[in-house]
Amino acid sequence: MTIIYGWRAGFDNAALDALHAAGFGYSAQGIDWKGRLDRHSLGWVCAHQEDELVGFVNVTWDGGVHAFLVDTVVATEARGQGVGTTLVATAVTGAREAGCQWLHVDYEPHLTSFYVEACGFRPTAAGLMALDLSSTSGGNHAVDR
Repeated sequence: MTIIYGWRAGFDNAALDALHAAGFGYSAQGIDWKGRLDRHSLGWVCAHQEDELVGFVNVTWDGGVHAFLVDTVVATEARGQGVGTTLVATAVTGAREAGCQWLHVDYEPHLTSFYVEACGFRPTAAGLMALDLSSTSGGNHAVDR
């Protein structure tokens, strides 16, 4: 079956909530994705197979030249078919056409081959700070200067 990709494509809130929850391992929460994306995103890419949402990626931005790839997710049954790489390639095109000069992405180590080898990102040094201290193991990670 054919998969259709669309920049800023329409989607069903409940379908995206379910896809995101399944992909990131939590229960659907009834998130208003349309409202969130309209407020905070440069664009997003949806992958539809027939009427089913099988992939999604969000492109947020700073309002200038930096865009950020977040929430890349592919339905389990659609994995291994190039859906993820096509989502990212479509997001790259959308960000470039919007005038962005840089596309950033953070990822966990087990996704390095996807983002670096399959999608063409290059590794960079970056920093991360957990703002919800209950999500860290070991408490305060501040560094004395």
